[in-house]
Amino acid sequence: MTTVRAGPSGAATGEAGKREAGKRRSLRDWLGRRLTIAPGEPLPQRRLFLLPTRFGLAWIALVVVLLLFGVNYQNSLAYALAFWLAGLAVVVLVRAWRNLLGVAVELQLPREAFAGREARLRVVLRAVRSRTAIALVLDAHETTLPCLETEATASLPWRPGQRGWQLPPTLRLETRWPLGLVRAVAWVQPTDGLLVYPAPLEAAGAEHRQLGAGLDATDFAGLRRFERGDSATRVAWKQWSRSGILTTKVFSVPPRQQLWLDYANCRGSPERRLSLLCARVLAHHRAGDRYGLRLPGRELPRGEGERQRRAALEALALFQADSTGGPGQ
Repeated sequence: MTTVRAGPSGAATGEAGKREAGKRRSLRDWLGRRLTIAPGEPLPQRRLFLLPTRFGLAWIALVVVLLLFGVNYQNSLAYALAFWLAGLAVVVLVRAWRNLLGVAVELQLPREAFAGREARLRVVLRAVRSRTAIALVLDAHETTLPCLETEATASLPWRPGQRGWQLPPTLRLETRWPLGLVRAVAWVQPTDGLLVYPAPLEAAGAEHRQLGAGLDATDFAGLRRFERGDSATRVAWKQWSRSGILTTKVFSVPPRQQLWLDYANCRGSPERRLSLLCARVLAHHRAGDRYGLRLPGRELPRGEGERQRRAALEALALFQADSTGGPGQ
């Protein structure tokens, strides 16, 4: 067997690569701090950028051509038209800049999100004066607010790619109002992360009981005296007509399942196991079962209801796979 050892040159190359990656990360973080604002802050002028559009570049070219025409032919009409177009462009720049200046953006994260599934990010815009045609862009999805008086809301789709704590992508605000010569652009960087749950495996959820299965009161257990608030459909009217005593029918509820969801009993890669367990948690919650969760290094006691559901999903989302995450037996 031949052993290959990394020589000094290999180590130096690795160190150089780490330093280069660190420099790129520092540059990206510095640009992020210089270009973006945090949610809730009014947009300051130093974070607002004006970018020419194709129409704007054509406008500038037209002004230059008119100036050259006026210089070559001493045409006062060409001078007047060129200066008028240039002055109009300056007014448009100022109006587009003021259309975004001072707008405050608030981001409201979804209540929960699953990896690979679409979630909705709610955006609230506030301003002290009316604004026009502000576009919101998030991950290539764009929506335009035609008018903003003092407050407006929009809902943008976001599809997180993996489980765990995820920061929503940067939100871009832009406007081309009033003539489309320039784009006034600003970026809002979310500061609050969202815990993304594993993608539930649909096939696994279909194997389990559906909503309400096993919880329907179908077995007649007897009669009891009527109490205020009892449903009229449960009143034993025939019994009342015979005896004159108002009674209510009582039904027994089948026992709920009490079980353990075990990581070791699942097959496949760690992510597939977590997706399988996620689907089973959702299915057993809908069925009203009492269940517990066993993961390597952690055990969630059996419980039921919304609190148990959320605790189980959080445990799956934060689980760190290691050497124990091999295929199931």
